[in-house]
Amino acid sequence: MQERSKQIVIDVWKAFAERDAQCIGAFFTEDAEWIAPERNATALALNGTNHMIGREAIANFITKEFPKLFVADVSIDFRGFYADGHTVIVEERMQATLANGNKYDNDYCFIFELIDGKISKVREYMDTQRGKECIFGQFNA
Repeated sequence: MQERSKQIVIDVWKAFAERDAQCIGAFFTEDAEWIAPERNATALALNGTNHMIGREAIANFITKEFPKLFVADVSIDFRGFYADGHTVIVEERMQATLANGNKYDNDYCFIFELIDGKISKVREYMDTQRGKECIFGQFNA
């Protein structure tokens, strides 16, 4: 079970890179949730939300919204995939060039929860202050 869960999460990351909304959506339950910290820099920059609900909203974010901000040189350095039953934790570092020309560089931790082989919830954690500094410059909260 753990290896199957881990492989599903590895495969969804590959689908994210391909930017195929239908393929991405197929990995998620219809009512899947993606929860990130409130007022995170990506949500602020895109005038979006930190809590997406539904496979279509998640696929739309990955395929249409994300590329508006992270426009070039997107690279993910995976530091670990850890599975315990239907829960998978992913540690990574993401770097990219932003739409404003700034460089983005931040560490992330994602917790994926699966039900019947589909992702039902993603909880995303990152250094929110570093994200704001990368996207908006020196940020005074």
